[in-house]
Amino acid sequence: MSELTKRILFAIVAIPVLVGIVWVGDAPLAALLAIASALAAWEYGRLAQGAGAQPLMGWLIGVATALPLAAHAARLGYAVPPLPVVALVVPVLLSVALWRRGVTGHPIESVATTLFGVWYTGGMLTFAYALRYHRFAIGALAGSLLLFLPMVLTWLTDSGAFFAGKAFGKRKLMPSVSPGKTWAGAIGGLVLSVIGTWAYVTFLLQPHARLGLTLTGIVILGVVIGVVAQIGDLVESLLKRQAGVKDSSTLIPGHGGVLDRTDSLLFTLPVGYVLLEALLKVGR
Repeated sequence: MSELTKRILFAIVAIPVLVGIVWVGDAPLAALLAIASALAAWEYGRLAQGAGAQPLMGWLIGVATALPLAAHAARLGYAVPPLPVVALVVPVLLSVALWRRGVTGHPIESVATTLFGVWYTGGMLTFAYALRYHRFAIGALAGSLLLFLPMVLTWLTDSGAFFAGKAFGKRKLMPSVSPGKTWAGAIGGLVLSVIGTWAYVTFLLQPHARLGLTLTGIVILGVVIGVVAQIGDLVESLLKRQAGVKDSSTLIPGHGGVLDRTDSLLFTLPVGYVLLEALLKVGR
């Protein structure tokens, strides 16, 4: 079976499941994000090990998995650890590194790599839950549309970059990190992201969720998401190059690993949330 066939078959199954889970929200969405966070954290840990670091894998995967679940628990009204308690993770991990790593086990790099990995994976993916239950989103449709907005723009940016790069790409964007990416592709991705933002807001968000953006807001959102989506892709390519691997794993048929599929989303979900908090208008 060819890689393209695997990708198509996976998409046929995965996309309806994803749409259904996002629509339902609640525990199924939190569980999906927790599973994705765990797998992404595991892949990141393996990349870090390939680059010579030694993250605390159990803590890395466990805390990353807990973040989306904690967000769900907080929305349901359950008590979750406040920020000062969460901050105690740092001395706890340093204590663990003290006993398990010692001086020769590079404890500083171990703890730093672990903490970064927790936020890079579980922390970023948790913003998907925050978007689904955004304070302006009334009902399942509005929440789903808000969550899918940065996801759709990420896909459009990737598609625009691919086709523009194929058609006009000559000057390489960052050949040492990703040889296939070009400046023409980067510009094409930005243009399609802005156009996609306008179309999504005009034909979906405004009529069906009573939420909108000004023209300035549309341009800002489209440009910024288009930029950070491509940066997220390049960042994961950088991590893989340092680790000396082509894919983060082989978990997803035809697609590589979870990080390979969510690399841009790890940037566009939190950035999209912050921008929508500032730019979103109700009842437009």
